[in-house]
Amino acid sequence: MKQVIALALVALAPATAGSVEIFACEPEWASLISEIAGNDAQVTVATTAFQDPHRLQAKPSLIAAIRDADLVVCTGADLEIGWLPLLLRRGGAPELFMAADHVRKLEVPKVVDRAQGDVHPQGNPHIHLDPRNVRRIADALAEKLASLDAANADDYRRRLGDFQDRWLAAMDEWDERGLRLAGLELASHHRSFSYLANWLDLDIVATLESKPGIPPSGAQLASLLEKLSPRPPVGVIRTPYENEKPSLWLSERLSIPAIRLPYTVGGNPEVVDLFALFDETLTILEEYGQ
Repeated sequence: MKQVIALALVALAPATAGSVEIFACEPEWASLISEIAGNDAQVTVATTAFQDPHRLQAKPSLIAAIRDADLVVCTGADLEIGWLPLLLRRGGAPELFMAADHVRKLEVPKVVDRAQGDVHPQGNPHIHLDPRNVRRIADALAEKLASLDAANADDYRRRLGDFQDRWLAAMDEWDERGLRLAGLELASHHRSFSYLANWLDLDIVATLESKPGIPPSGAQLASLLEKLSPRPPVGVIRTPYENEKPSLWLSERLSIPAIRLPYTVGGNPEVVDLFALFDETLTILEEYGQ
């Protein structure tokens, strides 16, 4: 585990100091920034693939990084609501870019009731696992950078064009591979993979958490075991930062695999950028595809 974390941090380390200081809340946005900004930006990333982006301690080092930042790039949709507002209050008021503002959200609740767990009023925030969303966000991010750093605006737009050409070519391949995964039945620890499922037409037949963000209890797992036993899903998927014990408990009793997907950049040693994130995710799912 320590080796994987080290690899993730190396992959995200900035190569050189740039003219724009950027604070990225999650590794996926640090990776996208590197594609568009290149050496024109110095990026600090707050989390790794092995940290729950819902929950983060507001350490002095992060407050200092926010204070130095010209731009903060985060998911938004209340994913970071538990820690980002505190960092911003203590670290100043840099420019903000919230990726979720630029895509259509899934699972938007009609009624917000905290008794239902960690419900996000704006919808499911795990938007980066649909490559179509990444494409839209890249366009908006490039324009934000161009407006913030007008001297390098042409460079941002040129790199965006190069990225989009490569991304569209990769998407054609991913879409073709995804056809073989349509209808694949899976259980999921949390609603972390809703956008992935929507893109690939996966069928998430059960969620281990009875309520979002509430760890599954023994009673909840026993209920799922009874429900799923007549027709077990192909596997139980989870992120690198989620507790593996509930997935293993259920998978052992259903005789199905517990599958850890990378979820974001750095989620396993192969996932060094956004392209590798989708390549590796598809490769793992293809092992269990129809």
